[in-house]
Amino acid sequence: MTVHTSWRRRAALSTAALACCATALAGLPAGASAAPSPTGSAAAATFTDDFNGPAGSAVDGGKWQVETGDNVNNHERQYYTSGNKNAALDGQGNLVITARKENPGNYQCWYGRCEYTSARLNTSGKFTQTYGHVEARMKMPRGQGIWPAFWMLGADIGSVGWPQSGEIDVMENVGFEPGTVHGTLHGPGYSGSGGVGAGYTLPGGEAFADKFHTFAVDWSPNKVTWSVDGNVYQTRTPADVSGKQWVFDKPFFLILNLAVGGYWPGDPDGSTSFPQQLVVDYVHVTTNN
Repeated sequence: MTVHTSWRRRAALSTAALACCATALAGLPAGASAAPSPTGSAAAATFTDDFNGPAGSAVDGGKWQVETGDNVNNHERQYYTSGNKNAALDGQGNLVITARKENPGNYQCWYGRCEYTSARLNTSGKFTQTYGHVEARMKMPRGQGIWPAFWMLGADIGSVGWPQSGEIDVMENVGFEPGTVHGTLHGPGYSGSGGVGAGYTLPGGEAFADKFHTFAVDWSPNKVTWSVDGNVYQTRTPADVSGKQWVFDKPFFLILNLAVGGYWPGDPDGSTSFPQQLVVDYVHVTTNN
């Protein structure tokens, strides 16, 4: 298998700067086992957003905050905008995060005048959870340099920093791998290129942008299991971090974003069309059975 190295992401989060990264091991085949069911008498919904509302409206501010700014650490090219400029409901039960090749606000990025806009949302200060089933149904964008992600950070990042906070990447996709997504753990001593994870590849040359797919983790003490469309493709435990500290037994919050460019996906090129959209049908979190 091939190791893909990615780099740190950063955006302002209230008073604390967030730092994170994404690393992946590509192309493990889907496991034959089915993901644990998130439903049952002992499971309870703790976070539900089905993105119902009028077309063009912003996300529920009681559940999400919208980050703004650029991202120098990962050398991404977009500027994350506020409100509903790049993240809005479509009136059909979806959240649409749109990356555009534009700069109507004369936004300034680490490399000069920004070339692209997009959006990044998180639940810090609004929702955190320790353990459970975390799931989103989404349809990916496509194209060189396009990088959607659904992930989690330890809620103590403001006090302990990253990677001590821990990071659980539920799903990442880079445009040059249209049929593969990645799930990764990052912590102290296994972050960046040393992150612990694997990839899941669709059969028959399918692309994740062709239709909706469901991405989930089942998270319990000393164990995180990833699945796509109910197919488990990896499970990680403290044994996988080679004696280093396991930092995943505490509250985490959720993040959704669509990046453009960066060290891992590379920059868009002449083959990349805009706008590109990450369409999110729902985000659901339940307790464990």
